[in-house]
Amino acid sequence: MKNNCIITLSIIAITACTSINQPAITSEDWGTVDSKPVYLYTLTNSNGVTAKITNYGGILVAYLTPDRNGQMENIVLGLGTLDDYLAGHPSLGCIVGRYANRIAGAKFTIDDMEYTLAANNGVNHIHGGIKNFSQKVWDADTSSDEQSVTLSLTCISADMEEGFPGKMMVTVDYVLNNDNELQIRYSATTDKPTVVNLTNHSYFNLSGCKEDVRSHQVRIYADSYTPMGVGNIPTGEIASVEGTPYDLRQWVTISDRLTDLPRGYDDCFCVKGTQGNAVLAAELYDPGSGRLLQTYTSEPGVQFYTAVNLNGSKKSPQGIAYTSFMGACFEAQHYPDSPNKPDFPTTVLKPGETYTQTTIYKVDVKK
Repeated sequence: MKNNCIITLSIIAITACTSINQPAITSEDWGTVDSKPVYLYTLTNSNGVTAKITNYGGILVAYLTPDRNGQMENIVLGLGTLDDYLAGHPSLGCIVGRYANRIAGAKFTIDDMEYTLAANNGVNHIHGGIKNFSQKVWDADTSSDEQSVTLSLTCISADMEEGFPGKMMVTVDYVLNNDNELQIRYSATTDKPTVVNLTNHSYFNLSGCKEDVRSHQVRIYADSYTPMGVGNIPTGEIASVEGTPYDLRQWVTISDRLTDLPRGYDDCFCVKGTQGNAVLAAELYDPGSGRLLQTYTSEPGVQFYTAVNLNGSKKSPQGIAYTSFMGACFEAQHYPDSPNKPDFPTTVLKPGETYTQTTIYKVDVKK
């Protein structure tokens, strides 16, 4: 197993490719779903960094950032039209819920009551079920000031939707600020005890999606991880990364780990986020473009996924096929199968409580 570190380089501030007086947000009609209007929102900060987000599934369709030469390119895997997303996709850029990741046996128990969910990942449940938050048309509102622009998305998840108890009110705010941070702020309340685990499922490719991410370098600030058993269900152990391919505490080129992990990563790393305190959890760097992505989160875990299951059936608006290793996901969340693992941090939400979490994707460049 190799452990190639990159040389630490000075970070230079991103400068605007065009002059923009202050952050702005615009919208355009993008179609309809179930007779509900769908819009594509364009959020731009004062540096020209741009995020395109639709209220269908809260999908981050594009995230345009400059390379070390100031060239603006999209750094997330996205599709060209609403119809492309309606045809089905591997959770590209969407809000995942009610429960991100897997629940073993598609069942869990609260207060001695067992609940059965859709088994949409073999015998297990994954990402909220068959018709999950990625397929909702969210209500949307916008706001802006001199430092940031905000797209606020809200939805109601009905009692027993996809098998989850409780009527849940959910808000997700996308905030793009002049520090080149795309902040995702989640909150939820319920009228019955339930479980909740929300995340964003963007696939990042800092080359501008021109080549796969195996030449990217990664660093994850985690001393431990959750080993997986059959069906990618955690065994319940919290294991040290020391001496394993999961030790990413220093910079590592992704390809250097594929001898030990030929299918790459789809694993939950135990980071140090706490409610109300988003910490630096992971970094991704592309030597070719100089782009750097930093992931901050208030969650206890980050699922690092290197997209081995992409099969080329989906393509970028420019016709680039999304094949294995074309993206890297940093899904900030609680640990998989937490409802069935009492030693894991709880995902139970009760009436009178408010679920909150913050994830920040910050972009920068290195010389």
